[in-house]
Amino acid sequence: MEATEIRKLAALEDKHWWYRERRALLARALRKVGPPGRALDVGAAGGGNTRVLRKHGWQPLALEYSESGAEVAHERGLDVMRADARFLPLASSSMDLVVAFDIIEHIEDDVRAAAEFRRVLRPGGQALIAVPCDMRLWSAHDVAVSHVRRYSRETLTETITKAGLVIDELWSWNVLLRPVAAWRRKKSTGSDLDDLNGLVNGGLTAIIAAERYLPVKSLPGVSLMLRAHRPD
Repeated sequence: MEATEIRKLAALEDKHWWYRERRALLARALRKVGPPGRALDVGAAGGGNTRVLRKHGWQPLALEYSESGAEVAHERGLDVMRADARFLPLASSSMDLVVAFDIIEHIEDDVRAAAEFRRVLRPGGQALIAVPCDMRLWSAHDVAVSHVRRYSRETLTETITKAGLVIDELWSWNVLLRPVAAWRRKKSTGSDLDDLNGLVNGGLTAIIAAERYLPVKSLPGVSLMLRAHRPD
């Protein structure tokens, strides 16, 4: 992702409906992971998810490829390391949790990156991964943020299992707003990481939060989420 997009993300993530709900989603997912331990936030950008991990008692390390993203995370007082997700400079079996939200779709060799997640996890350690889904939603937004692909359930499952991880749960996210996203992406000419007025932001927050209570996880969405573990 370009430096300008990372700075833009960092400025938006504290208030934007999409990033706020993603942090809430991570917080809920952590309840299924087990007691806090060492966590790696891959592609941390400005460190929004890293801060969630720290808030919930984890010992997080933010890992970011770009200089600008690492600078933002450092400015926010986070432990951060610059590195490539395909070549993690960490000892094997050194992490209890790996979080990689919207990362592997940027990487040509996504299996290599996911295999590195497996390597640094201890046996039984877990990974929380999120990716954009459905190539029918491909647009100028994907180009602007340097996506290589969008995933289907089948292609994501293949990538993760080839890497040696076992998927425990796989679900869709941002289902209710998929029609809006599809319509907007058709008209987009670049990234849709935009600041919104308070009324629109509040309305979208209410809609996406409603997904927490509705049986929509098996329906087509804008993103796919999964929880996996390294087998013993």
